[in-house]
Amino acid sequence: MRIAVILLNYNSAADCKKCIGFLQKQEKVDIEIVVVDNCSRDEDRLAAKALCQELGRTFIANKENKGYNAGNNVGLRYAAGKGYEYALIANPDMEFPQADYLKRMVDCMESDKHIAVCGSDIISPEGIHQNPMKKDGDWRASFGWLTGYFRKKPNGTNGLIDDFGSSHYCHKLSGCCLLLRNVFVKEIGFFDEYPFLYREEAILSKQVDKSGRWKMYYIADIQAVHRHVKNEKGNPIPRFRQWKRSCFYYIDHYGGDPWWGKLLAKSALSLYTTIMIVATKIKEIIHHG
Repeated sequence: MRIAVILLNYNSAADCKKCIGFLQKQEKVDIEIVVVDNCSRDEDRLAAKALCQELGRTFIANKENKGYNAGNNVGLRYAAGKGYEYALIANPDMEFPQADYLKRMVDCMESDKHIAVCGSDIISPEGIHQNPMKKDGDWRASFGWLTGYFRKKPNGTNGLIDDFGSSHYCHKLSGCCLLLRNVFVKEIGFFDEYPFLYREEAILSKQVDKSGRWKMYYIADIQAVHRHVKNEKGNPIPRFRQWKRSCFYYIDHYGGDPWWGKLLAKSALSLYTTIMIVATKIKEIIHHG
């Protein structure tokens, strides 16, 4: 069975090269690697294009960066147009040490036709588990940041992760690496493109739930490494505002709270965003003297 593997590149050509190296070692699967460039810098875009030409991989250059979901949709529409039954969405900084990783993911979905989205155990280089993610709560969860600093996090997680020790149907999976059934992707009209960044996983989780028949599934005994390096450069304030925008969109279109719950949730998130922006500005003043 042939599988489309979609890597969304944004100034990450070096990571793409490493990731493709791992993917080329996958056994007993026939894959087409599709690199979608999301308007990277000229030198990075050209490097990614040259890499694909050298290795015989598919390269698609977006004319505009409309965000994470929109960029991946370009690859998903390509996969759908070529009749692929499955598509793997993977960040370029993913590593796949197990040569049977993809085969076992596909085997799992082949054995259960109710699975629309499948994910494996994913760890950071430090051994922190990133799958499966806990279910999103109602409006009360928006106040979680008030007590989050004081709660003790379970060993091996960031506090947002559910049971990673056993395989099971789950509520939410990390968007850094997902195997998707393309029938489901077409059924929901592809990824929701409104969020430029943030809350994509929560939205996908709700789309699965609302279908009434599709499921998400977590596989505990296969593992990938997410070698993500947090970018500390640049002004974080636009990211805070983008996060707030995406949260508000999720609350309005997917959250399911009554009007007063939406109002309370938005108030809590607005307060949190304001605190983070003010704290950032104070740090900048102190740093620059």
